[in-house]
Amino acid sequence: MPRFRTKPSIPAFALYGEASAAQPDMLHVEPIQVRSKLYRWEIEAHTHQGLHQILWVASGPAEIALDESRERCTGPVAVIIPPGVVHAFRFSRETDGYVLTFNPRAVVEGDVPATGEALRDLFATPQILHLEPQAVATGRIGTLFVDLADEFAAADSAASPVPHWLGRSIVWRLAQQSARQSQGGRRGSGHADLFTRFIVLVEAHHRDHWSVARYADELGMTPERLNRLTRAETGQSALDIVHARLAREACRRLTYIAAPVSKLAFELGFKDPAYFCRFFKRHTGASPRDYRRAMGVGDGAAPPAG
Repeated sequence: MPRFRTKPSIPAFALYGEASAAQPDMLHVEPIQVRSKLYRWEIEAHTHQGLHQILWVASGPAEIALDESRERCTGPVAVIIPPGVVHAFRFSRETDGYVLTFNPRAVVEGDVPATGEALRDLFATPQILHLEPQAVATGRIGTLFVDLADEFAAADSAASPVPHWLGRSIVWRLAQQSARQSQGGRRGSGHADLFTRFIVLVEAHHRDHWSVARYADELGMTPERLNRLTRAETGQSALDIVHARLAREACRRLTYIAAPVSKLAFELGFKDPAYFCRFFKRHTGASPRDYRRAMGVGDGAAPPAG
């Protein structure tokens, strides 16, 4: 599987390699080759805070890292990257496609509710969508990206609504593909909305080690009802979901941040590094040290506690 270099910290960009802040209505598209060529076809691990990104590999090879997962693939594929997810890519001279980066406001503001629902469903989790090369839907998505790139490069693009319309169309089309490939489905809009609110809270507070009762109180329900909701949606308890998110964040940091395990444990809200190591092994089956070795990563700046 592809391996990517570790760094002392994970940089966050609006656009890779650029320090400029993202605008509230930002929507940007560019060919894969434009930026990757500057970095010898390798985009190192980074995040986009508050920005959504879609990598469209129309053809050619790509090595993709999403958090702790790795995959080699050949286009056509669409890589869905929610805000805050660590990602890295390796391409080749033969790789063709586009990178679309946008603030959700640019896609959903002022549009019909279906666009917001499509955005929510598509970016519920980082994923790689493999599409059939000869399928009509694949051709439509590819054409939308080409048209979007042309409109974005036009002289009047800053004042034109067309790029935003095309961006919405891409999100909607890919959400349809994601739904077709998904093995499960949601059980009703009321449950979906509550569950989405719970996931948003978990994203914001998993490092604060909130109790299930605290999450339930924020949602205006009892812990028992929250557990019924999460089991109906995922088959897991609320605490299982919180712990899974915390373990996923630990995997992410162990993979990408070159720091001692004890330091990462404190950053994840654990007061005792030894307890963190027990937590991590319980949820992953490996100690932090063994996990790093399996991922081909060094132990960090100092020997980890585990």
